[in-house]
Amino acid sequence: MLVVVSPAKKMDMTPVAGITATRPAFHGEAEELAQVARGLGAEGLQRLMKISPSLARLNAGRFAAFGTMDEKPAALAFAGDTYQGLEAGSLDPDEMAWAQDHLRILSGLYGVLRPLDAIAPYRLEMGSRLATGRGRTLYDFWGDRIARALKAQAAAVGTGVLVNCASQEYFGAVDEAALGLRVLTPVFMEDRGGAAKIVSFYAKRARGAMARFIIQNRLSDPASLLDFDTGGYAHAPELSTPGRPVFLRAHPAS
Repeated sequence: MLVVVSPAKKMDMTPVAGITATRPAFHGEAEELAQVARGLGAEGLQRLMKISPSLARLNAGRFAAFGTMDEKPAALAFAGDTYQGLEAGSLDPDEMAWAQDHLRILSGLYGVLRPLDAIAPYRLEMGSRLATGRGRTLYDFWGDRIARALKAQAAAVGTGVLVNCASQEYFGAVDEAALGLRVLTPVFMEDRGGAAKIVSFYAKRARGAMARFIIQNRLSDPASLLDFDTGGYAHAPELSTPGRPVFLRAHPAS
């Protein structure tokens, strides 16, 4: 099966040794978007992404230097909650090689990334209304290209199943009609006194842990997803629906 995750705003660009990076499939499109973003300047980026002036200046500098900055493999560069669950840095070489074929990271700037694809530091959320020659938003820009890339990779690894561990913002960029795959979207919930609730912080980390579970166990059978128990989660069939398996755990003590 193929599994997709979201990127992260937080990045760690500390260099890593002994890893051969690969080139993103949509590197040309990333350069095109970086050029558009560069034209907005710091003030335009601040309005576009509703970020602080300091963050806007940082990212204006990044877009201005795009193509000349040091790069790092995507799965090791992103450092948010999902990536704390994925723990890509502790995957052994065989696991990372399997992930390179079966894990994809959706990106507003790069479209679709493999774990070892080299990326520069950036911030550009998929939901950004960045106007280009293809439309008013990044969803317009990417159209069905992300879906077609995922479909082609699923065919390459011989699967008809995609496990969606990405957020709604990012999976919204996947044209499901063009994708043509069975989509399973795990849902992670916390039991708070008998009431099951989604807590964003924990759900993001659990999505990364699910991706790691798939990678380490080389999963191909969708039924095997239900064995996921990392962090104390357990499948909750009474809360699940077809295509949306729910995993529940007692809420961790704070």
